[in-house]
Amino acid sequence: MQSVEQIAQQIVMREGGYVNDPDDPGGATNFGVTIGTMKALGLDLNKDGRIDAGDVRALTRAQAQQIFVEHYFRKPRLAELPEPVQASVFDMYVNAGTNAVKILQRLVTRMGFATVADGAVGPNTIAAAQKAAAAAPLHLADAYGIERRNYYYNLADQRPSSRKYARSKDGGKGGWITRAEEFIAPKYHLSQAEHRARTVKWA
Repeated sequence: MQSVEQIAQQIVMREGGYVNDPDDPGGATNFGVTIGTMKALGLDLNKDGRIDAGDVRALTRAQAQQIFVEHYFRKPRLAELPEPVQASVFDMYVNAGTNAVKILQRLVTRMGFATVADGAVGPNTIAAAQKAAAAAPLHLADAYGIERRNYYYNLADQRPSSRKYARSKDGGKGGWITRAEEFIAPKYHLSQAEHRARTVKWA
């Protein structure tokens, strides 16, 4: 298994550099770290007494990786989840916060291992997830990745401004979908035709 640091490095690569997309609720972002996160952590990098887009721009790749490891993996206890889903949950936690955990909680509950979908990794969630992994060791990671992909499609259904993240300009798979499928076995990837059929109702 890859180290958490290696996974964090890959997340930073997927996230890219500085952006301030008005359609992104997170606001100014650099390497996947939002201005909201920087304010919560008190990261006034240019020491001017305020935390703003200038500090987001000043964030380094190494600083972003460290933030992810400490605050998006270790602090929320993702290391205590089954190994097969850790990387995907970690990647999505950076992308969607506690929704990453809620998806797993709902999945294992449907598998018969009940836990509350509160987005927090506690003893009950850890136990339920471990039991689900033992029951379906070859399938839990794929099942989680598919649920993650469905989450993105459903979010885009509800929020038209986010559809550009799920569908590219030419109608193909957008970044959200390709990102989710990086953690799904190829046999479960949607074909381009299936993707287009799923998004055809979008304007």
